Amino acid sequence: MSQLIENTQKSIEVTADDLPLHCPMPDMQKWNAHPRVFLPVAKTGEARCPYCGTLYTLKGGALAGGHH
Repeated sequence: MSQLIENTQKSIEVTADDLPLHCPMPDMQKWNAHPRVFLPVAKTGEARCPYCGTLYTLKGGALAGGHH
C-alpha cells in the first residue's frame, strides 16, 4: 500500500500518469477535504485548485494534442 500524502502541501508535481487530474488526489490523507474538482493541467502545464489553493505542475509542461 502506498503512503498517504498530507494535502497541506501547496505545490505538487504530477505526471501524465496522473491525468485526468483532480484535487484532492486519491492518495491524500484528507481525500474528502473538499469537493472533487478536475483541473486542466494538461493544457497549460499548471493549474491551481480553487478550493485549497494547491498548485499542480505537470512534469514536462503542457501536453501537445490529444485528450488525457
